[in-house]
Amino acid sequence: MSLPLTRISSDALSVSISPLGAELQSITTAGGQELLWHGDAAFWSGRAPVLFPIVGRAPQDRIAVNGVEAEMKQHGFARRSLFALEYSTDSRARFVLEDSEDTRAVYPFRFRLALTYEVDGASLSVTAEVTNLDDSEMPFGLGFHPAFAWPLPGGQGAPHLVTLQNGAEPALARLRDGYLTEDRYPSPFRGGELTVEPALFDEDAMIFPEGAGTELLYSAPGTDAPALHFRFENTPNLGIWTKPGAPFLCIEPWHGMAARFLGGPEIYDRPDCVTLLPRASERFAYKVSLQ
Repeated sequence: MSLPLTRISSDALSVSISPLGAELQSITTAGGQELLWHGDAAFWSGRAPVLFPIVGRAPQDRIAVNGVEAEMKQHGFARRSLFALEYSTDSRARFVLEDSEDTRAVYPFRFRLALTYEVDGASLSVTAEVTNLDDSEMPFGLGFHPAFAWPLPGGQGAPHLVTLQNGAEPALARLRDGYLTEDRYPSPFRGGELTVEPALFDEDAMIFPEGAGTELLYSAPGTDAPALHFRFENTPNLGIWTKPGAPFLCIEPWHGMAARFLGGPEIYDRPDCVTLLPRASERFAYKVSLQ
């Protein structure tokens, strides 16, 4: 069953969002160039899921809160949940997911997750605000998982770069069977620059637990392809991922990562878990701008 999409736009961008997962479905330039992956299930049916209350896998797909266990699929339940459209204008839309009997059966907290999308000129801002409505502290992870065209429109046949604004060479972490290992490997970045090649993903996602900074550029220099400038807020972890042979590149800012290899199911023990006090809120965001 198809769901009605919410559409927002500026003079430079048109964006559509589904209420299922409050997930981006399209980012189109004024010239008709589609920047977002189209979700071909032959590779991966996602387009830009929002990950909550965990990022990545849980051991045997089970989480625990203070020793009480429940089933939790990879990346949590928000991406499979129907959000309510709180409001929309020509350029801004806000979606809300609140706890329910179903969510409390697996994640025993009262919460509110609000996702706001806003276009302003050639920029799209995506903001997640998590509010703990419970009487006890609430552990969780929050991540963004947008997939962009690779190659970028107009960049066919050209090398594509991911360039960190801070010029860093952050250490690389890898997954084993879907879980984060403690091993760290030499950075694939050189002076903050990475040439994107399929072989980089032979061992699944590239994960940079720290040091990637708050801004990067995804581009195909020397072509007419639009360059995408990203700015991140409160997301210290970065994932970069694609599937073999797939024409997309996921640029994923997170606060929280997959469970540790050979680790237990407790949410509190997950790397970079966020712990929110009762009645408190925390904000996470990214902004992508055409250059």
